[in-house]
Amino acid sequence: MTDTSGKSTDARQDVRTSRRRFIATAAVAAAGATIAAPAVHAQAPIKLKFQSTWPNKDIFHEFAGDYVKRVNAMTGGRVELEILPAGSVVPAFQMLDAVSSGILDGGHGVAAYWYGKSKAFSLFGTAPAFGWDADELLGWVRYGGGQELYDDLVQNTLKLNVVGMLTGPMPSQPLGWFKKEITSADDMKGMKYRTVGLGADLFKEFGAAVTIVPGGEIVPAIDRGLLDGAEFNNPSSDLILGFPDVAKVYMLGSYHQALECFEILFNKTKFDSLPSDVQEILKGASDATSSTMMWKAQDRYSKDLEAIKARGVKVLPTPKAVLEAQLKAWDTVIANLSADPVFKKVVDSQKEWAKRIVGFRLEYEPDSKFAYDHFFKSA
Repeated sequence: MTDTSGKSTDARQDVRTSRRRFIATAAVAAAGATIAAPAVHAQAPIKLKFQSTWPNKDIFHEFAGDYVKRVNAMTGGRVELEILPAGSVVPAFQMLDAVSSGILDGGHGVAAYWYGKSKAFSLFGTAPAFGWDADELLGWVRYGGGQELYDDLVQNTLKLNVVGMLTGPMPSQPLGWFKKEITSADDMKGMKYRTVGLGADLFKEFGAAVTIVPGGEIVPAIDRGLLDGAEFNNPSSDLILGFPDVAKVYMLGSYHQALECFEILFNKTKFDSLPSDVQEILKGASDATSSTMMWKAQDRYSKDLEAIKARGVKVLPTPKAVLEAQLKAWDTVIANLSADPVFKKVVDSQKEWAKRIVGFRLEYEPDSKFAYDHFFKSA
């Protein structure tokens, strides 16, 4: 039998029957596969307790939080870093030991805070003023052998169970906050002054009585007369910590900490147990937030310096005579501390890098002040 198109009706019926049989068979097979498949459960996230050495409202704690957010986002929920401010588990200056022992899984701070364990450690946070900046310091870490020297110091010399990543270049730090203007190095003789790291050795050459305390304790100490002067780091931190409430002279530009960077730490046992791709994410997030931190600092520090001026604070440059005295003090500090072969090995490596890199920059780049003055000072 055929239809008007000339095709066999029986043949068309066979095609329809075969199609229905195929669909029915496929549906049964799919149902069977669904029944037979094992149940799949999402793996629980890796939870890591991560404390900073900074007060909760400080921009530095915000930087630490930016790193945590980046890691948690990049791992797609596989890792959950929990960010805690200084003192949540241990005081700021105990964070390194807490990470090494496993009380904390990780932390955010600066190498200068571990000055008491080794003065060579502070070279990775408060390096000498060889004319380089913090970005060039991180270049030394990545390409000048700095990371290898850091790892050897931390894991072999000091026997600390940590993995460290240096990150986040900082601009030069101010000479600090004072009751009256500093005009010469002699003005700091006998002064009760707060700084950290190798800056303590430098100002001892000035005859200052140096005290090393965490950031959150500085302003109360000035207010109670326990300190005559102090520096912390930057306009944003200084503003939120309340420096303008206790001192009205803010002196900028100093060689005692002309460059510094942050340090991200993880317990080595915990870090080594993580999947290799998670380890790479923890490292990669450190590099990524290093850049975003620097850009955020440009914006916030410049705005907050203007806010400090608006509070009636007298903002002044550090006199050349003080800067010259600082460089001479660095000569003495480096010579004295180089009696330690570990210190000497690190500082010699830094000096070699800075001589080449800064020499290149000074020869290669035009004078930025000359251009700035042309466009803005004449207006």
